[in-house]
Amino acid sequence: MPDQLLFGMEVFLNGLMAGVLYALVALGFVLIYKASGIFNYAQGVMALFAAMTLVGIMNGQVPFAHLINAVFGLHVTNFGWTVPALLAIALTVVVMIGLAWMVQHFVMRHLVGQEPIILFMATIGLAYFLEGVADLMWGSEIKTLDVGLPQGINETIDRVTFDAFGYGFFIDNLDIVATVIAALLVIALVLFSQYTKQGRAMRAVADDHQAALSVGISLDFIWVLVWSVAGFVALVAGIMWGAKSGVQFSLSLIALKALPVLMLGGFTSIPGAIVGGLIIGVGEKMFEFLVGPMVGGATENWFAYVLALLFLVFRPQGLFGEKIIERV
Repeated sequence: MPDQLLFGMEVFLNGLMAGVLYALVALGFVLIYKASGIFNYAQGVMALFAAMTLVGIMNGQVPFAHLINAVFGLHVTNFGWTVPALLAIALTVVVMIGLAWMVQHFVMRHLVGQEPIILFMATIGLAYFLEGVADLMWGSEIKTLDVGLPQGINETIDRVTFDAFGYGFFIDNLDIVATVIAALLVIALVLFSQYTKQGRAMRAVADDHQAALSVGISLDFIWVLVWSVAGFVALVAGIMWGAKSGVQFSLSLIALKALPVLMLGGFTSIPGAIVGGLIIGVGEKMFEFLVGPMVGGATENWFAYVLALLFLVFRPQGLFGEKIIERV
């Protein structure tokens, strides 16, 4: 088999794995949009905040240490202990639930019935606020995140493909783990939204805030619930991306890569987020492999957005989104 074909197969598989990581971020957008009709610009920053909080808890770091030292003239940095990864993840989930309650109590409950653009602008403000709080709490330096996930080349795949083709495929163990976790998350979220009372209430709130209130649905509870679930998804995405490339403020920019995923899959479809992520992941890798050398490379930076633009022109609701028909 030609070497270029084998290399193309490897690129294709790595594109699938990258697409799963994009889809993990897109899931948070879909959840909040389905439940409240809000496009949450802060989802990428939530992943950053969750990852930084997890690292800080694991390392026993004192929150707001820089601020405390500057105000009181102290030199505190750490408590002097470390926290096991599973316990630190559980504590971070509690923090994200607390964050969800604060978002609902101090922001969203005051905006019930407002225009979507006002809600969107509120999430932009929330994104910058969270980024500033994360900087004050944990510092701005790049952090290493290690929760025990396997990383590096999968030797089994490398050996099997080498025996079969004479060329070993490089597939990262972390990408395989991310694929499995994303699949489990999608199954759980689909079951939750379709077959539970809370899931049906989330969809009702998304359709009409006032109508949902009139039939006895607690808007406060639903918004805390959906922001909590989105915070958990952000934590999972933050762990995967943080373990892969380190926890740094550029992590919040993964939200920008999730936008084309949403445009392809649809803003209201959980399976669509996964399919859209896979299309973007495979598409940008294969386009760089096949066309990149002809145009000077670096096509991964813009391919996803060009593809999303085409979808906006010809199918604005995405592959799995609900087509909105308005009558006047």
